[in-house]
Amino acid sequence: MIGRHPEPRLRPDQLTIAWQSVSLLLDYPDQRLLEQTTLIRNASAELPDEVGRPLREFLDYLQSRPPEELAAEYVRTFDHQKKCCLFLTYFTSGDTRKRGIALLRFKQTYLRSGLVLGPDELPDHLSVVLEYAATTDQRLGWKLLLDYRAGFELLRLALAEASSPWALVADALRATLPPLRGDDWEAVVQLAEQGPPEEDVGLEAFAPPEYMPVGSDQYGRGGYR
Repeated sequence: MIGRHPEPRLRPDQLTIAWQSVSLLLDYPDQRLLEQTTLIRNASAELPDEVGRPLREFLDYLQSRPPEELAAEYVRTFDHQKKCCLFLTYFTSGDTRKRGIALLRFKQTYLRSGLVLGPDELPDHLSVVLEYAATTDQRLGWKLLLDYRAGFELLRLALAEASSPWALVADALRATLPPLRGDDWEAVVQLAEQGPPEEDVGLEAFAPPEYMPVGSDQYGRGGYR
């Protein structure tokens, strides 16, 4: 067990490949990402089929569309739909004081591993969490992913409901995680029914401004790489 959490089913090297691949593919589809598609495809051959296959299917989509079309669809999906938010704490805390506290927890976890984020980086962005888990500390990254599992499941379900190609990437990530137990499903259902809290005052008192969403691009990842 990792704390109260089950052990991963994949080998550490497979988790590194899977989480790094998902981290890249959930990021904005710029030229840098498009240049790495062959590398990601080759690496996916080292993964179990339930993880590697959806990644390769998404790569087929990625390589079949013009870059400007991919960029526009990414913005429509992740920037304009809150239910497809890539920030894990949004689902449980909304834009409330509690979210500021949750963001600090992510930041403190990273600091324990010697990782200091840049001023434009949001610590609960799923791509950031996955890159941390893949390249810095699998044990602590695993714990973050499972502690915020319900939020990820809501994101995955929203992507599937929207018939988004990024649902394939979410499916690949889900296949690296343990099956949901009864209590976990109850948490997902409760979040889906209640939605995130809506209070939007007081965050600044609990977290530095660089960790707060700003402007119309609030669901972008920032400059992690």
